[in-house]
Amino acid sequence: MFMEELLKLFCRYAGQEPQSAEPLPRAGSDRQYIRLNGADGGSLVGVVGSNLGENRAFCYLAGHFAEKGLPVPRVVAVGGDGSCYLQTDLGRLSLYDALAGGRSRGAYDETEKDLLRSAMRMLPHVQLRGAEGLDEGRLLRPARFDRQAAMFDLNYFKYCFLRTMPMGCDEVALEADFCQLAGDIAAAGGERRAFLIRDFQARNVMLAEGGKPYLIDFQGGRIGPLHYDVASFLWQASARYPEDLREELTDVYLDELGRLEGTVDAGKFRSELRLFVLLRTLQVLGAYGFRGYFEQKAYFLSSIPQAVGNLRELLDGGVCARYPYLEGLLREMCSLPKVCECKQMAEHKHLIVRIFSFSYKNGIPADVSGNGGGYVFDCRSTHNPGRYAPYKRLTGLDGEVKRFLEDDGEILRFLDHVCPIAEAHVQRYIERGFTDLMFSFGCTGGQHRSVYSAQHLAEHLHRKFGVEIRLEHREQGIRQHFPAIKRP
Repeated sequence: MFMEELLKLFCRYAGQEPQSAEPLPRAGSDRQYIRLNGADGGSLVGVVGSNLGENRAFCYLAGHFAEKGLPVPRVVAVGGDGSCYLQTDLGRLSLYDALAGGRSRGAYDETEKDLLRSAMRMLPHVQLRGAEGLDEGRLLRPARFDRQAAMFDLNYFKYCFLRTMPMGCDEVALEADFCQLAGDIAAAGGERRAFLIRDFQARNVMLAEGGKPYLIDFQGGRIGPLHYDVASFLWQASARYPEDLREELTDVYLDELGRLEGTVDAGKFRSELRLFVLLRTLQVLGAYGFRGYFEQKAYFLSSIPQAVGNLRELLDGGVCARYPYLEGLLREMCSLPKVCECKQMAEHKHLIVRIFSFSYKNGIPADVSGNGGGYVFDCRSTHNPGRYAPYKRLTGLDGEVKRFLEDDGEILRFLDHVCPIAEAHVQRYIERGFTDLMFSFGCTGGQHRSVYSAQHLAEHLHRKFGVEIRLEHREQGIRQHFPAIKRP
């Protein structure tokens, strides 16, 4: 049903039906994203969401920010009931994806640092100009980040993470420290009216037009202090930014903020920022606890040690000096074996990608993992080298067949569609802690096109992600193993 509505929206806006539709990976919400490609080479992204309040907030904010000249996607058409809309397509490269090399190395090169600097320079523009003339009545409730909102985040940590730990807790003493911390956070930043993005992180920044950062996720934003977004971005657990890089990027942010406001008390901002880093770290642990302990998703369990490492650094820096009971409780929590076991539990599981070539005459390969699913791609629409005598006894592993297929070009265009689908699902399976994914390529004899395609995808995914690949050319009885590459 929703696809029909998106197609109607596209036709009304573009004056033509889309040539193809490509589902995009989901983020943390229940929204679905579909890239709709037009005959003229242009594309739009269709969005479907069951939360109409979020949809309305996004569409309003996108229009408001666009009027201010801020880098966000434009909403070009909205469905009648508000459950779906079309927005401009900002491409395929997120900042998070562009930083994959730095995360794997544990250090970021100058090109990657420049991307981060651009994102931090963008932030104060969105916060300050985005707040100008903003209609708070059209934001999600609560429209302001205040003491009550801070208490919500703290209690989220308490109930979804702390309560899962095998340790006692004086509820009265903890509540007193929570109230003190929430009050200090609410007082930070004074009376400045700024837009708080709420979930500013590398995954929610797209790179377009030569690396220019665009913000894509802001429907949960509200009026609040500047510090929260800085803490959210620089202390994101999975990013693993070194401390010296965090310091540099904070300077970049404050310099740009000063350029917009005139004067900034950098010392006061940094002092207050530590409280928001503490709050954001506890809120993130609450989310990891819910997704990991309650929903049993290994990716979130594996992220807990990094967040706890951030928390230890904060405690050693004296961030909890005004909250002595909370400090003692957090130190005890950080030393628990259960916290350390999270990483071990996740490391015992890693993704194995199984890739097959096969002949349809002999049936589709069975899924030995027991999980079911996966993808089967039919290569029979492409030009078949097996029709020609010189190639009949060869396979897609032989140079002559490879040259035939690549010179012809049909198989490459076919794989241009397959590879993005495969990449998106490998990335998402890694993030969600899944252990098995299967891709199969079939053709008439399972000898030329399917073999070439399976080999191509195996080498491509191993090169890009370093995941373990088990490749089998079934009709030839050839098996290849690409071991997982251990990343730092």
